[in-house]
Amino acid sequence: MQLEFRNYYEVLLMEILRDEGLMEELPEDYLADLCCVTLNQLPVRYIRHLVDTYFFEDYNELQQMKNEINQALERSRAFLKSNLQKQLQTDKE
Repeated sequence: MQLEFRNYYEVLLMEILRDEGLMEELPEDYLADLCCVTLNQLPVRYIRHLVDTYFFEDYNELQQMKNEINQALERSRAFLKSNLQKQLQTDKE
């Protein structure tokens, strides 16, 4: 038996990254790290069918989820930038 479900926050995160053009702009390894760090800050919301979610979702709830993702993305970018700077400093020494 094959069950299909996924985390709705992953779907929304990928939509945001595509809408911002980051999927084409950023290196794949950085994107993977960015997604992992971002998703680790967010709750999990499993869905079975994306089309049903779009039909039944509440607009305010969707906006809240997108706001949570954008805030987590900002923190993740700062975290990754800080770690890169630390790594560059270590490499210089």
